[in-house]
Amino acid sequence: MVQAQSATPQTTAAPAAAFELAPLPYGYDGLEPVIDAQTMQIHHGRHHQGYVNNLNAAVAQTPALSGKSLEEILAEVSKHPASVRNNAGGHYNHTLFWKLMAPSDQVGEPSDALKAQIDKDFGSMADFKKAFETAGAQRFGSGWAWLVWDGEKLAVASTPNQDNPLMDDAAVKGAPVIANDVWEHAYYLKHQNNRGGYLNAWWGVLNWNEANRLFDAARQ
Repeated sequence: MVQAQSATPQTTAAPAAAFELAPLPYGYDGLEPVIDAQTMQIHHGRHHQGYVNNLNAAVAQTPALSGKSLEEILAEVSKHPASVRNNAGGHYNHTLFWKLMAPSDQVGEPSDALKAQIDKDFGSMADFKKAFETAGAQRFGSGWAWLVWDGEKLAVASTPNQDNPLMDDAAVKGAPVIANDVWEHAYYLKHQNNRGGYLNAWWGVLNWNEANRLFDAARQ
C-alpha cells in the first residue's frame, strides 16, 4: 500500500518593508558634547524608527503609494492622510538630519560657491546664521529650520511638526541644503529648555561637506 505523502507546509516570506531605518553614519556619541549619546540613541533608535514603522503601515493601507519613493510621496502629500504626511516627513527629515551632522573634526567648511551664495542672499555668514537660528527659535512648539535653494536664491524657512519644503503645499518650497530639528527630543537631555543654546551650539556639528553636496545637486 502506498503511503500518503505528508504535505510540506508552504511558507510565504513577509513582504519587504518599503522603507527602512539606515544606521547612523557615526557612533551615538559622535556628536558629543553638542548632542549627547543618550539623546542620539533615543532620537534615532526610537523616534525615527517609529516614523519608519508608521510610514510602512500607512503605505500598506494606501495602495496609491505602492512603489513610490519618499520624494514622490512628499510631492503629493496633501492628497494623502495625515499619517502619511507626518511619517513620510519624519522619515525624510531625520534621514537628512543625520547626514547633515558629523563629528566636529569631520565637518569641513562651506564651499566657495555656497559661501558666495550665502553672502549674496544674506549679506554674510553671520547674518545667515542669525536668520537660521531665529527661524528655529521662533518656531512655536515642534518643527524644523531650513536653508533651501528655491531655484534662484537661498532662503531660510521654518516648518511645523514633520513638514518640509518638498511638500506640495509647503509655504516655502525648495531643495533642502541645511536642516535642523528643533523638536525638544533633539536636544532636551543636553540643553533642556534652552533651544537657543542648542541652535547656537549646533553649528559645531553641521556637516558642511554634505551641505555643499546638496547645494551643488540642487543647482543642477
